[in-house]
Amino acid sequence: MPPRQTTELRSAAARGSNSWPALAWTTWTARSLMDWANAASNGTSSQWIRDKFAASRRKGMWMGGVPPLGYDVVARKLVVNQPEADLVRHIFDRFLKVGSATLLVKELNATGHHTKSWTTQDGKHRDGAPITKNFLYKLLDNRVYLGEAVHKGEAHAGEHPAIIDRATWDKVMAVKTDNAPRKRANAVRSSTPAPLKGLIHCAHCGRAMTPSHTRKKGRLYRYYTCMKAIHSGHESCPVRSIAAGEIEAAVIGQVRALLRAPEIRARAERMAPSMAPADLRAALDRFEALWDELFPAEQARILQLLVERVAIAPDGAEVRLRAEGLASVIADITAQTGDRSAA
Repeated sequence: MPPRQTTELRSAAARGSNSWPALAWTTWTARSLMDWANAASNGTSSQWIRDKFAASRRKGMWMGGVPPLGYDVVARKLVVNQPEADLVRHIFDRFLKVGSATLLVKELNATGHHTKSWTTQDGKHRDGAPITKNFLYKLLDNRVYLGEAVHKGEAHAGEHPAIIDRATWDKVMAVKTDNAPRKRANAVRSSTPAPLKGLIHCAHCGRAMTPSHTRKKGRLYRYYTCMKAIHSGHESCPVRSIAAGEIEAAVIGQVRALLRAPEIRARAERMAPSMAPADLRAALDRFEALWDELFPAEQARILQLLVERVAIAPDGAEVRLRAEGLASVIADITAQTGDRSAA
């Protein structure tokens, strides 16, 4: 902006005037600045900005942010980056052939592909990262590749050219819809006990391990799987997964040993002074038999109280216990024992 025009602009702002100098603005940014300033002086800037943004999206304009893979931003418009566009088409085509996000992510990373590398407006370079399932699903769902601009769920014709044709897009959406077992797996997972959820981590990656399962010949096999292995493929993590029953039994064994330890029992007596020591010891002795009668949610609660962290390494596991939750566990055990005695 020429110096004289800048001075006039600031003077008008200082006066609080609604009548801005009649300057020959030539860019969209400058015109928008004038409009915004007029609106701000009337106390309507926030609504005006929202309306302006929505109107721009309806016109198919690019409104900033990280450019999607396949496009660069030139003069505030999306233009096709041909090598990246070829990769986007390759991803759509391979998804149709492979039909599995996990396998496709593994394939793309093995061949050296990555997310978009780009440079910010202030000149900072952002390197691409390994492709994950989350990135892949977002890419496959991004209607920008159809040449559209989306605002609050409504798609409008964009100013940029499409990279993916409608026929390919529809086929990919159909494959994703047919992958209903993924939705069923989520439903089964939510109803399947996972008492170590939130406690178990991969010692190699530092990532959480989440409950997962497979079904073979009608039998359900439960696991805890490293999140990195899920997102980037099992080859990315040497731990991968561990059988749920195996690690749960090991952790429960540690908890039982903790409750049998003399120093823990002595601490328990101090935590429950109103309870006769003999009765407390008897309640703790019955814990092992009582455990199998507890509902999964009750078992999970006790583990959450007594287990700090479970770290799974390729060559073993480390279980960190904590005695701070012992008082609550004693209350649970005595309550359960009392209920059964009354029955």
